Amino acid sequence: MELQGKIKTIGETQTYGTFQKREFILTTADQYPQDIQLELHQDKVDLINSYKVGDDIKVSINIRGKEWINPEGVAKYFNSIVGWRIEKAEETPQQEPAQPIMNEQQDDLPF
Repeated sequence: MELQGKIKTIGETQTYGTFQKREFILTTADQYPQDIQLELHQDKVDLINSYKVGDDIKVSINIRGKEWINPEGVAKYFNSIVGWRIEKAEETPQQEPAQPIMNEQQDDLPF
């Protein structure tokens, strides 16, 4: 699966024992843009180093889920979106919407 958008923020690498992760926010270019938090783990934390805030990128992702049982015994679920490849997004040229070509013969209005 892939996500494409503009880098909004890039966090610092966080280390927990031998585990490393780095978070960044990607703003999609959809009709209703979404700010999506993604993570890079272990040897992938440096993938974002060659990019900066404002760059358009495409990220190959995996979606991960984890169950956690709280002290009251209730199950809680957490999801994360983990990137494993980042590349510069190819810019798609914006095209003008096609304008219908109308002539008098095509117009079936009575006036």
